[in-house]
Amino acid sequence: MPKPQRREFLLGAAGLSAVPFLGDTATVQGGDVSFQNNVPDPAVSGKELPTFKYALEKSTGKVMRSSYGKEATVTQLPISKGIAGVSMKIEPGGMREMHWHATAAEWAFVISGRVRTTVIDPEGSAETNDFEPGDIWYFPRGHGHMLQCLGNEPCHFILIFDNGYFSEFGTFSVTDWIGHAPKELLAKNFGLPEAAFESFPKDEVYFAFGPVPPEPAKPPLQGLKPPPLTHKYRLLAQPPHRTFEGGREWRVDSSSFPISKTITGVVLDLDAGALRELHWHPTADEWQYVISGSVSVTMFGSHGRYRVESLEAGDVGYVPQGYGHSIENTGPGPARILIGFNTGIYQNIDLSQWIAGNPADVLATNFSQPAALFEKFPKKDVFLTDRDGPNG
Repeated sequence: MPKPQRREFLLGAAGLSAVPFLGDTATVQGGDVSFQNNVPDPAVSGKELPTFKYALEKSTGKVMRSSYGKEATVTQLPISKGIAGVSMKIEPGGMREMHWHATAAEWAFVISGRVRTTVIDPEGSAETNDFEPGDIWYFPRGHGHMLQCLGNEPCHFILIFDNGYFSEFGTFSVTDWIGHAPKELLAKNFGLPEAAFESFPKDEVYFAFGPVPPEPAKPPLQGLKPPPLTHKYRLLAQPPHRTFEGGREWRVDSSSFPISKTITGVVLDLDAGALRELHWHPTADEWQYVISGSVSVTMFGSHGRYRVESLEAGDVGYVPQGYGHSIENTGPGPARILIGFNTGIYQNIDLSQWIAGNPADVLATNFSQPAALFEKFPKKDVFLTDRDGPNG
């Protein structure tokens, strides 16, 4: 078995560039890239923790007519090296044109309106799906797809990518490709005269506009050839994964949505004053988008470093893998947060769970406190609590 090639890379939308940087290293084998977090990341290795907040919806992004895409990558939020996100709104009759992503898989959550997608995989299987609010999709890296607004109301959805260096505006678009390929090559490729391509767009369209799509969807040119795994999951149509005194949690990873091998999604509803307790994720970074309400997010980064950020609707938060954090609803009403993780299997360790997993004498020695004090602590994982706490 050949020894894995070990190099450092800067990841970009168009692929891997051999530009060294002081950050994670990558092992490359068989075309796959895996990261080892064994080099201090300058973004989080200073004496103070950097900001982990970005006002996504207040940014300008790319606007065409009344459709837009706004992104949060390491360019806008340098700490977010493991995950990038996009807020996209498409007007009726609008389409995010046919494209693919060379360096990232795409996970999406529909906030409002209805969306149609088509996707093709390397085996030639194709799937068309219609989505409503609360639904999600997942497209593996490199799979060709398009996104289209359905009906007479605009649609709004959040895209999550498993690579913070990915840029939504650096994707591989079909109009950009065909517009720059020689016409004689296109004619030979498709068996058509060169003149057939004279009126095709000469540059990337990005958003295409036409009539409102038909319902139901028409079959593909090749006929129906469905993939073995669906790209659609109805997250909020399911009962909550867990319900607490202070809120609810919906969760989907590859155990319930098998195609989603690199991204896990959570929708967290927090009642006023509720707290998603202090915890960390051993195997993934956490990307947060506040759908509604306002929250306080804390982050602990070792060596006495601690930072608090206030997030409102439309803001993004980011917590690197292994960093302790919490989310508290600080507004007068309920809050809803969309959370993405760059892993196919969800894992977390809660502080209450860790405390409860140790004997009282160990805790007494660790904290120099009477053992009797720890008998008053929760005897099980809290995860989420209301404004009065787990003993309220």
